[in-house]
Parts: sequence; C-alpha cells; structure tokens
Amino acid sequence: MENLIRVERAKKKITQAELAEKVNVSRQTIHAIETGKFIPSTVLALKIAKFFKVKLEDLFKLEEND
Repeated sequence: MENLIRVERAKKKITQAELAEKVNVSRQTIHAIETGKFIPSTVLALKIAKFFKVKLEDLFKLEEND
C-alpha cells in the first residue's frame, strides 16, 4: 500500500513525532507506516486523514500487488 503521509507532513511542516502525538501513536509507528513496513488499522488511517483534512483514498492507495 502506498501512502502520502510524508508529503502531507511536509505541507504542514510537522515532524513524525508531532503527527504521532496528534493521532495518539508512537513516532516509530508513523515511521513504519510511511516506509510501508506497517499498514495502519482503519481507525488510525481515518484519524490521520482527518488530521490532514484529506480523503482516506487520497492519502492511502492500493498498489497492483495488494
């Protein structure tokens, strides 16, 4: 699964730690999601999309092999 969290963070000029605090997870979790090592739960994905004020499907995209 591809995601644009790093891009959205850059637009808002916030760190992984700041985003993690806003959605109540660790910085390591945000890092793992950004690098594709962890796929977030539906609830966490929705929290992140809501924080960035974007649609879920604009933030997370399925790749052909998903």
